[in-house]
Amino acid sequence: MHVPDGFLDLPTSIATGAVAATGIAISLRLSHREWVDDRKAPMVGIVATLVFAAQMINFPVGAGTSGHLMGGALAAVLVGPATAVLCLSVVLIVQAFLFADGGITALGTNITLMALVTVVVGWWVFRGVMLVLPGRRWSVVVASAIGAFASVPAAAAVFVLLFAVGGTVAVPIDAVLAAMLGWHAVIGLGEAAITALIVSAVMATRPDLVYGAKFERRNRPAVPEAVTA
Repeated sequence: MHVPDGFLDLPTSIATGAVAATGIAISLRLSHREWVDDRKAPMVGIVATLVFAAQMINFPVGAGTSGHLMGGALAAVLVGPATAVLCLSVVLIVQAFLFADGGITALGTNITLMALVTVVVGWWVFRGVMLVLPGRRWSVVVASAIGAFASVPAAAAVFVLLFAVGGTVAVPIDAVLAAMLGWHAVIGLGEAAITALIVSAVMATRPDLVYGAKFERRNRPAVPEAVTA
């Protein structure tokens, strides 16, 4: 979903740049709350590497747009939403400046779509699903998959809205809508499957490193203390 230079007009690009900068600033202030100890530092690097690799694989979906896995929900569940925003923002900045993947003037748009929308939607869908599922480890996996699926078409829908407001390419809005939402619903299924596999693997080996697992522990019923004579 990397937006190239010139796909949106200057006012829209400036507006999304302001949104992206605000989101990063807020995440910088909140991320320290997600770091319980230094053991999670390697997880942040691993998550950034996974997202970087996944986003570098692009394929066309029509109407001048392309699609790829995003990793917002995965990052949010593993390292926390604020840290996830920072991870994805760094990935997108490196991709734009070193690999020309996404435009420089569209960097704010790409951060807004892929580092803010996917993380926020994926995280809050995850939290909502965790409230209704039983407090078990498999609940974290299922909730993360559902959050991942929801985050992808959500980002696509926001892009379509931005294109309707400030699109500069002579492509009918209905064609962009069909291409983005249709294909990204399919991409969302792949994102959900990959997210579930990775979260499941980490939960099976090091659940203490999964940020979202603390909500699984909260939902578990309390074990009654032994009655002493």
